[in-house]
Amino acid sequence: MLQSFQRRDVLMRVLLVLVVALIGGAMVITLVPIGMGSFGDRTHVLARVGRQEITTAMVEQQLREIERVQQIPAALRGFYANTVFQQLLYERMLEEEARRLGIRVTEEEHAEFIKSRLPTVFAGDTFLGMDRYTAEVQSRFGMTVAEFEDRVRLGLLETKLRRLVTDGLGVTPEEIEQEFRRRNEKVKIEFVRISPAALESQVSWTNEDLARHFEENRSSYQVPEQRRVRYVLLDREQIRNQVSPTETELRNYYDTHRDQYRVENRVRVRHILFKTFGKTEAEIEEIHKKAEQVLRRARRGEDFTKLAREFSEDTTAQNGGDLGWILRGQTVPEFEQAAFSLPVGSLSDLVRTQYGFHILKIEERETARTKSFEEVRDSIAATLREQQSLRRTEELAEKLAAAVRQSTRRPIEEIAAELGLSVQEAGPIGPGEPVGALGSDANLQNAIFRLRPGELSAPVALERGHVVVTVTEILPAHPGTLEEVRERVIAELRKLRAVSLARARAEELARRAQAGQPLSSAARALGLTAQTTGLFALNDSVEPIGNASQLAAAFRMKTGESSAPLSLGTDWVVFRVLERQPANPQELAAQQETLRNQLLEEKKTLAYEAFRSALEQRLRREGKLEINQEALARLRGPIGS
Repeated sequence: MLQSFQRRDVLMRVLLVLVVALIGGAMVITLVPIGMGSFGDRTHVLARVGRQEITTAMVEQQLREIERVQQIPAALRGFYANTVFQQLLYERMLEEEARRLGIRVTEEEHAEFIKSRLPTVFAGDTFLGMDRYTAEVQSRFGMTVAEFEDRVRLGLLETKLRRLVTDGLGVTPEEIEQEFRRRNEKVKIEFVRISPAALESQVSWTNEDLARHFEENRSSYQVPEQRRVRYVLLDREQIRNQVSPTETELRNYYDTHRDQYRVENRVRVRHILFKTFGKTEAEIEEIHKKAEQVLRRARRGEDFTKLAREFSEDTTAQNGGDLGWILRGQTVPEFEQAAFSLPVGSLSDLVRTQYGFHILKIEERETARTKSFEEVRDSIAATLREQQSLRRTEELAEKLAAAVRQSTRRPIEEIAAELGLSVQEAGPIGPGEPVGALGSDANLQNAIFRLRPGELSAPVALERGHVVVTVTEILPAHPGTLEEVRERVIAELRKLRAVSLARARAEELARRAQAGQPLSSAARALGLTAQTTGLFALNDSVEPIGNASQLAAAFRMKTGESSAPLSLGTDWVVFRVLERQPANPQELAAQQETLRNQLLEEKKTLAYEAFRSALEQRLRREGKLEINQEALARLRGPIGS
């Protein structure tokens, strides 16, 4: 466990826990409430640990600290609140256990830790004063001195408890050797991945099948409330097409913005980068040889763009090494010197910079000048057209809003006639469905489903422009008939049958392969395709399967042996082991210390997690840990909102 100072504050731990939890690997304490306890009318108390209480106000304070850094999404507010609560609860449990064991943090330990983390507050051994100390804590950690020192104290307590639990642990040579083999043994497989999505086109059904599936699942086919609407749209694109700047306006704009059309000396460059940063001298020598080979190929006339895509280690590789236009002062001196000294179309020698070796190709060059009016006329016209159409749109949008403000019960046709717009219709529209040609927009959806029939909405800003909408008919929610939900029934039946078909294909493929038929030919007979991996270890990623740990069975199988069907979610994989490569014993010595440290840390983590779990259970049994279920349920709602 990192020390408290390194974690800094509850905020940072909460954010870390959130990210880890969202990717499915959280190790947060999960405290399941088991009783109300004797809280009485103290509804603001969430939990009691020994003589200490955790209150709603304490959690709300931590949430406010988080919100000073970033906004908490409404949908995740309950999760944040519960995570803060769990962290506070763990800290109180920690203090309770330390008190029971007589473990404490001395003033000397506390001061020494702070001194090691805030050396700028001391001149040698001399403390520079509370003002300096307070300012440093506030600027670096965003908290008061009292909060900071409490964080330090808790962190040191946790460190002492962790050491008490884990200091006696060790790793045996046998464990190291076993982990070495597990990480370094490699296999190569031939595999077939069977995806239901790829089989949906092969699924068939009859009308009787649809009717039966619908009847068996009738309750899930509800048709939500739908609405028919009429609307007037102030279309931004139409207004833009109606605007045409005059020649005088174009020239006036050019004259007043002439500086914008000043072009500095610039050159357009492609390059291939061979990175050397962080490499040893021996590695750099090999990289240099490789770069020279690629340079010779480029000079023989090979396509520079293709060479860049294949060999460049820069982010521009996918664009064929194109850096675009560069000005003086934008790149490191060595690169700039080559770029601005070479003629158009030429290749550089190898150019060494702090990043590595570069090969440059000069695509274009421009000398400093001011572009003529004719060169920039089209861009000026586009700029003025955009400005003028924006002003015109804003003017009409204000007229549209004013017309609605007069009365939200005016016929929409009157407003359309006043502004020279047409009335259009859409529907029936259900929640989340696109509104005709207007597409899907959450604000428009909200407006439509809040309106009463005949009522006008306020103008809603869309990507296309501004729209005012009125509801002409409301179709209540109701159980759907087969005809109404036919497409949904077909889609769901197709998916279900494709899943069953994929499993059946996988089982048949495995049966044939285990009976001795080559996997590739068995796959072809079933309309499937076999693929072959390279050698991979258990910790590797295997495309397109994913993490190799899903193929752990392959490391226990013999060469030539075929697997049973392996489920990967809804997909299935059948594979055959083509080759096994044992771990090289000579590499054990080089990895031994790293493996020892990693295994020891894993053991310590597991031991401390077991200690935390046991601590929670014991405190519950002893009546020293009580959770207020009702208050906790309210906490998971919109606290502070």
